[in-house]
Amino acid sequence: MNQQRDRLWAGIDAGKGHHWAAVVDQTGATVWSKKIDNDEAAILTAIGEILDLADDVSWAVDISGTASALLLALLAAHGQEAVYVPGRTVNRMSGAYRGEAKTDARDAYVIAETARHRRDFTAIAVPAQLAAELALLTAHRSDLVADRVRRVNRLRDVLTGIFPALERAFDYSSQKGALVLLTGCQTPAAIRRRGRARLTTWLTRRSVRGADAVAATALEAAEAQHTSLPGEDVAAQIVADLAVQILSLDDRIKRLDKQISEAFRTHPQAEIIESVPGMGPILGAEFVVAAGDITSFADAGNLASAAGLVPVPRDSGRRTGNLHRPKRYSRRLRRVFYLSAQTSIIREGPNRDFYLKKRGEGLKHVQAIIALARRRVDVMWALLRDNRVFTSAPPVAQAA
Repeated sequence: MNQQRDRLWAGIDAGKGHHWAAVVDQTGATVWSKKIDNDEAAILTAIGEILDLADDVSWAVDISGTASALLLALLAAHGQEAVYVPGRTVNRMSGAYRGEAKTDARDAYVIAETARHRRDFTAIAVPAQLAAELALLTAHRSDLVADRVRRVNRLRDVLTGIFPALERAFDYSSQKGALVLLTGCQTPAAIRRRGRARLTTWLTRRSVRGADAVAATALEAAEAQHTSLPGEDVAAQIVADLAVQILSLDDRIKRLDKQISEAFRTHPQAEIIESVPGMGPILGAEFVVAAGDITSFADAGNLASAAGLVPVPRDSGRRTGNLHRPKRYSRRLRRVFYLSAQTSIIREGPNRDFYLKKRGEGLKHVQAIIALARRRVDVMWALLRDNRVFTSAPPVAQAA
């Protein structure tokens, strides 16, 4: 029969197929260490065995994502909270322990020991249904956008090899008409054969806006090149195929954006989040996923710190006041505030005024945007705390 202990620390090296859990006591001695299949029954059995060893167990994992989703949900169902120990921290701490072999069992032990010695790790909140749905949808959208960027870059590279004038003529990352054009014509000769009138008609039938302007630009590029380059026929097929793929991705992203918007607007504070200039439904969904439960942040400064918008000192010797971005922060949360701040300065208003003020003080564009993003954290925090939408005018203080 196992001896009951007051407190233990459980470190879990999470993986897709299985996890490895190691449990240490207050002296750092291993009292339990096993491989656990990423399966409900196996995880429940392991949780039960570990909880039988002590009245108080502190849990720590090195992955906060899909691989550990079932594990974290089962821990939460048993009233157990886990903290996130970054992989970089685990790698650094490994050097402080004996042995050089990298095994799951050793990594789990290092995670447990790291959690035993440090108390500053962030607790992992198991997402509610809406947050889980938004996390999956926004992650899928990010993948599709990355695929689109890769295909656009490939298309431009191949097109440059056979028709550089046409590659320079359009912005293929934003002009749908140019992509539609490439599904039918990819070479100078093909465009000249069509002629402006027929090409305009062909584009119009495919719902291209400004079809005549697109046709005129394409014909101008075609008149600038009368030389056929090696591999032109094969390259033209590849360009056409890539254009079709990009247009298909655009349709998929558009449908996904609609799904994300509909899901986000069921959030009880969606109207508040979306009222902040620069925060549309997509960035709003990203914010909900990245920030989680806003009440878990003690104040606006805590939220700004989580977003990496509060510089930390890195002094050495006589060098003081050396401030840098912190190493540990949510890059996703920082991206939300940065992008929304960048969007907000397009139109006249307090955000643009603040940005221009910072530029006037000598800050560069990126520095001014970061300063604005930090200011917007305070605004977002206050709005969510008070449950009110954004207005350009400051709120009227109520009489006592």
